[in-house]
Amino acid sequence: MFLTISTTGTEQHPATDLGFLLHKHPDRAQAFSTSYGTAHVLYPEADAERCTAALLLEVDAVALVRRGKGKGRGGAPDAALAQYVNDRPYAASSLLAVALSSVFSSAMRGVCTARPERAGQPLPLRIEIPALPARGGPDLVHRLFAPLGWAVTAEPVALDAEFPQWGDSRYVRLVLQSQTLTLAEALRHLYVLLPVLDDAKHYWVSADEVDKLLRAGEGWLPGHPEQKLITSRYLSRRWSLTRQAMERLELVRLAETDDSEVEEIDNAVEAETETEEKPTPLAVRRRDAIIAALEESGAARVLDLGCGQGQLVQALLRDVRFTEIVGVDVSARALTIAARRLKLDRMGERQASRVRLFQGSLAYTDRRLKGYDAAVLSEVVEHVDPPRLPAVEYAVFGAARPRTVLVTTPNVEYNVRWESLPAGHVRHGDHRFEWTREEFRAWADAVAERHGYGVRFVAVGPDDPEVGPPTQMAVFTLTTKEEKAA
Repeated sequence: MFLTISTTGTEQHPATDLGFLLHKHPDRAQAFSTSYGTAHVLYPEADAERCTAALLLEVDAVALVRRGKGKGRGGAPDAALAQYVNDRPYAASSLLAVALSSVFSSAMRGVCTARPERAGQPLPLRIEIPALPARGGPDLVHRLFAPLGWAVTAEPVALDAEFPQWGDSRYVRLVLQSQTLTLAEALRHLYVLLPVLDDAKHYWVSADEVDKLLRAGEGWLPGHPEQKLITSRYLSRRWSLTRQAMERLELVRLAETDDSEVEEIDNAVEAETETEEKPTPLAVRRRDAIIAALEESGAARVLDLGCGQGQLVQALLRDVRFTEIVGVDVSARALTIAARRLKLDRMGERQASRVRLFQGSLAYTDRRLKGYDAAVLSEVVEHVDPPRLPAVEYAVFGAARPRTVLVTTPNVEYNVRWESLPAGHVRHGDHRFEWTREEFRAWADAVAERHGYGVRFVAVGPDDPEVGPPTQMAVFTLTTKEEKAA
């Protein structure tokens, strides 16, 4: 397999910056041993105006067979000679993807100590693969790469140029060009989509492939129009893994909603209800109500489930009564923003000992969530598809079982007070529903009864006598009998 990555330069940023970004010097040809052969990196051209890095993967077919212990794809036994005479070792997009992640691992993570400012900047990129297996043809290549910002050229490769009547092979000559992507984004696209096009992996796909897919797909896969096909093919059509990945991707998409847009809506609601003086934003009132309820419960160790970008965690850290604060979110991107907001890398040792952030999905039980005084789900449930709410309910109330659980969600009845919101619309495009006060109470009462909690309701924001408050909060408290049992 052969791949080239090219870029052009300017007077301020020479094209040879590509060498710094890839961590491979343009003046040297380098070779890297892999389990399946040798990966060579060289630069056919390297000057200030244009620079091209080439990756040549030389596969050792014998090593490939020995490593596979006589097994073919999916672990099925193959005929002894088939391993040596078929084209699998020489057209393995999966092998090339693994070589990319191994040889250019730092570049794929966006790490460049020598040119840190360049790592996060878009580059004029041209990527070419002379022969790439594409089960689905040029049309599928366009459907996979074009939504990511690539200009795509995918030319079918004839089975035999001397006999055009034989038609085209399943290979294409691929050229990708972009002015808007970073090198790290480009490499992650290739890492996922090359084996997807080939619809094959050279190794057995296990459960950890889901995490690999989500890491490489962060920022682009949750919203890709071919997300289902990509996920299924990447995970070798293993239904259990595909379903798990799709559920996590959906939660990522919901979790990565624009918090600033939600707060802007909240502020607009407040501005229309109080005109005499500058109102307190609803988002702030909501956090204040949560903190007051936590203080009233006597909680010291608190979970913020669906913590997003860390606004509530930051507020809780200011109060020394909360000795341990854990932020949990399915989105790695949101947790990165939260860490920057909290300045975790510059936080003093004593303060840092009070806070943790980790990735997790509320659709699954998690032992790390057990043993806490309180859990907060602030503006979370409305982002979950109703059929998945029972899974979230069990993970929090049935498995984690904190003494106190706070749930806040919009009150849809209040939306009529917001003149700029069209009738019948929810407050944010990612809300799967918005409950009336009666619907929220019915859900909360049923949850409390099923899991041994008592529940009371708190109005957050101005409590309109006709339509109620803009935000409604349920405070669940484990009953004495259930608390002793827990």
